[in-house]
Amino acid sequence: MSYDATLNLTDDTARIRLMGELDYQAALQFQTLVEGLVKEEIGRLVLLAQELEYMASAGLRVLVFAKQKMGPKVDVYVVGAREMVRETIEKAGFDHSVYLVDTEPA
Repeated sequence: MSYDATLNLTDDTARIRLMGELDYQAALQFQTLVEGLVKEEIGRLVLLAQELEYMASAGLRVLVFAKQKMGPKVDVYVVGAREMVRETIEKAGFDHSVYLVDTEPA
């Protein structure tokens, strides 16, 4: 399955719906999307990951980049991650820097 992402900005929240496989090539596209958000005044980045089937280490690096560039004032949520994606985040210890949740916070 290929990769796709859609961005929706509402108030101070950026929502990115991730679909398919976030491999090395897709991570380059994902990084471009995230780099554009660094300039925005957001307080929350919500990654809707229910349809994300796979995330390579390159995708994880983009998450780390996002958290570093946006700083501690921006909360990053990964919503509904499948087991394989969740394990990738947890094995890297990055689950201590983002919120892994089953449903989007209110």
